[in-house]
Amino acid sequence: MKRLALAAALFPFVLSGHAQELVAPVVEVVGRYDDSLGVSDAASQGVVTRQGIEKRPLLRAGEVVEAVPGMIVTQHSGDGKANQFFLRGYNLDHGTDFATWVAGVPLNMPTHAHGQGYTDLNFVIPELISRVTYNKGPYFAEDGDFASAGSARIAYADKLPFNVAAFTAGAFDYRRALFAGSPQFGSGALTYGLEYLRNDGPWDHPNDFTKWNGVLRYAQGAAANGFALTGMAYKADWSATDQIPRRAVDAGLIGRFGAIDPTDGGRSSRYSLSGEWRRLEGDTSRALSVYAIKSRLSLFSNFTFSLGDPVNGDQFEQAESRVTLGGQASQTWSGRLGERLMLNTLGVQLRRDRIDPVALYSTVARERLSTTREDRVTLESAGPYFSNMIEWTKWLRTVAGLRADFYRFDVESNLPENSGNGRDSIVSPKLSAIFGPWANTEYYLNWGRGFHSNDARGTTIMVDPKTGDPAEQVGPLVRTTGYEAGLRSQRMRNVTTSLALWELKQDSELLFVGDAGTTEPSRPSKRTGLEWLAQWLPKPWIALDVTAAFTRARFTDADPAGDRVPGAPESVASAGVTVDGLNGWFGSLRWRYFGPRPLIEDNSVRSQSTSLVNARVGYAMAKQIRAYVDVFNLFDRKASDIDYFYASRLQGEPAAGVSDVHFHPVEPRALRATLALTY
Repeated sequence: MKRLALAAALFPFVLSGHAQELVAPVVEVVGRYDDSLGVSDAASQGVVTRQGIEKRPLLRAGEVVEAVPGMIVTQHSGDGKANQFFLRGYNLDHGTDFATWVAGVPLNMPTHAHGQGYTDLNFVIPELISRVTYNKGPYFAEDGDFASAGSARIAYADKLPFNVAAFTAGAFDYRRALFAGSPQFGSGALTYGLEYLRNDGPWDHPNDFTKWNGVLRYAQGAAANGFALTGMAYKADWSATDQIPRRAVDAGLIGRFGAIDPTDGGRSSRYSLSGEWRRLEGDTSRALSVYAIKSRLSLFSNFTFSLGDPVNGDQFEQAESRVTLGGQASQTWSGRLGERLMLNTLGVQLRRDRIDPVALYSTVARERLSTTREDRVTLESAGPYFSNMIEWTKWLRTVAGLRADFYRFDVESNLPENSGNGRDSIVSPKLSAIFGPWANTEYYLNWGRGFHSNDARGTTIMVDPKTGDPAEQVGPLVRTTGYEAGLRSQRMRNVTTSLALWELKQDSELLFVGDAGTTEPSRPSKRTGLEWLAQWLPKPWIALDVTAAFTRARFTDADPAGDRVPGAPESVASAGVTVDGLNGWFGSLRWRYFGPRPLIEDNSVRSQSTSLVNARVGYAMAKQIRAYVDVFNLFDRKASDIDYFYASRLQGEPAAGVSDVHFHPVEPRALRATLALTY
């Protein structure tokens, strides 16, 4: 049987999250997804292929994770800031409840200056990606902090199929140069990627976004036996046009692409060194990875303008300098329970973050006026996990997992009352049952518990750093519980479709708000949703795919304010067609729909939907020369990338401010032309 043969061949990696990483490199299809039966343990789990990434028009690098079905990636500030993510009825902010890894290194930043779980993907070079493996829901033992809604592991290629030099120019002074390749070096391959990018954007006050980016990766061996060493370096500077109040545009004070405070912006840097090692010996496989990251950020924002300080304005700086050390190890071995195949995986993930400092300052035009709070934080975590797969019959297998996470934190604050230390732990059981296949269709039942950590500063806070009033502490770890039933079918020739019905509950919690340096209350919630994905490969040179997701998000406690979860998307959808190798022509057409959302608990204020179409058309003039044009927002829709509803104050307005919709517009139609030389 296919599933048994696959498990027997790939057992060292089935339960440690590596099965798809082994399968994807050898499956060459034109489609976006590799969704073979017998590989996934949930209907909402899968792999985005290399072709699904390289043929996709990307306005920003972070949009690579929009290839995850149901994911929406937006921006509410300058291009150098981390993107805003939406999935499964969550406004994930900049990464809370969605865990992301690149080349074996975790990206989510706990106790971050701007937001818990902050995930900056601007350093990713899409041309180096070999695949994106994604999970949704808290059903997988290898997923820990920030993975309640899902996770994505972005793998870099050990060896590129060819060397490339690519040059892009486009609207709004967009410029990009990329050099990448994989020359043979000793008995391995030395893969490199060097990127320079500059972009002003359509804003009245230009973005002046400039980034320098580099990757150097040395790899030897194969997927099951080998190692890789990866170094990365990234640096960026930018100005930002943050979200603006609708009333200012309606009154003609600014245009759609204007700014209230043109001095917002930031600068960031990230340097990392990591290593991955894999070994298969007999019926046992082992994997080990380690990493070290040095990152810095200074982010200047002004969301309320002059509500808090009518004289100097409300701009603030969030700054941090961080060193992260960590690693993970796992061992998988096969066995028998009677005549039944059994696979066991035992693993552990370790991490230490030293943030010195993580701070919030009041500023005017990026000049510091005062310190709201300045802290030095140490975070340490350990996450051992165990997973067991048993194939009970030809049509039933189960995957049971157990994960424990232990946290220790220490906060040294400039306000002695807010200093402190503590510990916390949480246990997360998981269980999945996979039935079939019958008539080329598999069925899945999944249950699991997960969590996300809270900002360590919120766990020790005693006083509001601005007012001096007493502040309530947050719980360090917040429990989530998820359920899912789904199916994946290949009954129709060259068609793969999957369907998932899910529910995710999140416990009551407080949140630490980095913009204010204190805590604010939140409420328990429940989200229920339906997701559908279909891919059709009618010919070897054409692929079509469509995704749709519908979510009902509600607070579960009684409150006269209402039960809607602000910012929770109720519906998202996407569809696309990709063509490659048609007499030298290639291209893609992609549509993305971001449905309306409640912006306030009583649902009296709602956002509009956003529907965008991006396109690419290109021609291979020779074996070594390709040229293509990307068109973003093809129909020049005037819509919002994101909307918020809150109070702000413009000059001359009442001291209490005005509650209004604040929005960040989608960028207008823009063309970018690329010339790529391969050698």
